[in-house]
Amino acid sequence: MAYDLSSYLVVGISSSALFDLSTEHKIFETKGLDEYLKYQSEHEKDILKPGPGYKLVHNLLRLNELIPNKRLVEVIIMSRNSANSSLRFFNSIEHYGLDIVRAALTSGMPIKPYFDAFNINLFLSTNGEDVQDAINANIAAGIIYNNHQNYQENKNQIRIAFDGDAVLFSDESERIYQKEGLEAFAAHEKANALKPLPEGPFARFLKSISLIQNEFPLDHAPIRTALVTARSSPAHERVIRTLQVWNVKIDEVFFLGGVRKAEVLKAFGADIYFDDQDAHLKYSVDVVPSARVPYKNIQEQISIFDDNEKK
Repeated sequence: MAYDLSSYLVVGISSSALFDLSTEHKIFETKGLDEYLKYQSEHEKDILKPGPGYKLVHNLLRLNELIPNKRLVEVIIMSRNSANSSLRFFNSIEHYGLDIVRAALTSGMPIKPYFDAFNINLFLSTNGEDVQDAINANIAAGIIYNNHQNYQENKNQIRIAFDGDAVLFSDESERIYQKEGLEAFAAHEKANALKPLPEGPFARFLKSISLIQNEFPLDHAPIRTALVTARSSPAHERVIRTLQVWNVKIDEVFFLGGVRKAEVLKAFGADIYFDDQDAHLKYSVDVVPSARVPYKNIQEQISIFDDNEKK
């Protein structure tokens, strides 16, 4: 019988998100593909250092050890590398004891045809085009930042933090804020307080996390979530009511009203933080692994932010 991935939380991650390939990428950019392949072959026994997504993947795979005879998570390498350049990745996976046995290696071609084939719930990559393709296919995805920080490890609990608008929720309200300003945004949210926010790209992922949390006693859940949003009163009500309608529990919620997010994320100890704006991520990446969530239509996103900068 074929192995059915639909029963698991399936995370697709690129090799450059799982491991630090900054040196190798520089060789590819400056010397070309042949020199890159030669370098990888000559160093195939050299273990790669953990990359920006390693912490999250390592901790998610530990969930499979918590319930006897029941797996919860599968991780799949999804890379534009070829089989000829992949031995070093697999040697590094074995070295770190990561329970990863599947990979899609496309030799430079786009990853997008394989998202559905592997039932991907979350995709992490340093390649913006592949992440955009995943978002366009309604899959939670983020361009993960790599600034070579040594982040603090959470050994007892996985902690995942989300921005609200354009991440957990649709970008409907964010568009109003960017085009019309804070007062219009606040008025819109107050007028629609009883109307649930439309789902954003990470809504289904949050619901999948909630199902895993339900496998454990409330005070012993191995995953803890946080919503860290720039919203404040009166825009808070619609968020709370939306989560109630979705029947999901966010463990910690922060309505910051303009306070910088990085300090809160550091205190929370996130294994990863998802946000749609570089204005927040440029600070958060210094304290926790961080990933940018692109808008579904990238041209619309560019137009909105360009228009806002001209005001």
